[in-house]
Amino acid sequence: MSVTTTTHLNFRGSAREALDFYQSVFGGHTVAVTYRDAGNVQNENEADQVMFGQVVADNGFRVMAYDVPSAMPYEPGTNPFFVSVRGKDTDEISTLWHRLAAGSNVLRPLEPAAWAPLYGMLTDRFGVTWVLDVAAPYNG
Repeated sequence: MSVTTTTHLNFRGSAREALDFYQSVFGGHTVAVTYRDAGNVQNENEADQVMFGQVVADNGFRVMAYDVPSAMPYEPGTNPFFVSVRGKDTDEISTLWHRLAAGSNVLRPLEPAAWAPLYGMLTDRFGVTWVLDVAAPYNG
């Protein structure tokens, strides 16, 4: 069993542009799943914005990004990133979630989502926002 941590950058409408830029700098492969692709459209004007995006390069560079929906507060520089913990094993991610959740503010419970076997978001007692999920392959 193993997990990885990845910086998860937050944008409002420019995640795809940022991912393309980082890919041009570091190389690698870009994946961008829109809210429409994931079946999670809350606002039709944001349907084609990035709900899950990442750049992964052979040199070890990895970054994730998404467009914060308009229903959520967003001030650039105030909450510019999440720490993403991804794994392949639901038991391992669940165990880590329960440990990390002590004293935290759960923003989204760890549970199945349309785009992942398990997904959850919390802000820990130190003010750091964490996203934990079980990785699912994307065939796009």
